[in-house]
Amino acid sequence: MKIPEDGKLLRIFIGETDKWNGKPLYEEIVILAKRMGLAGATAWKGFMGFGRKSHMHTAKLLRLSEDLPVVVEIVDSEEKIGKFIPHLDAMVKEGLVTLEKASVIMYRA
Repeated sequence: MKIPEDGKLLRIFIGETDKWNGKPLYEEIVILAKRMGLAGATAWKGFMGFGRKSHMHTAKLLRLSEDLPVVVEIVDSEEKIGKFIPHLDAMVKEGLVTLEKASVIMYRA
């Protein structure tokens, strides 16, 4: 698979406990990206963060959070990312979705 040098980076900021059809949202986003033939997707679990509601979520030992931040990153062509975004509109009830330019240096199997 070839990604154009002028790709797009899609970032989805959500919570660990967010669900889609009873399953973890971050998993469902990654599975959908694979099903739609996107180049790849990675879900990152954060140690600390807050969002629009200003609720602090942290992994500190004395205050274990059950809703740590998760970021899903997907890099592909503008066309493929554009087809994926409408699905996120239905799936992401709370969170942040960003899109930015990505200079693809290499993508190898």
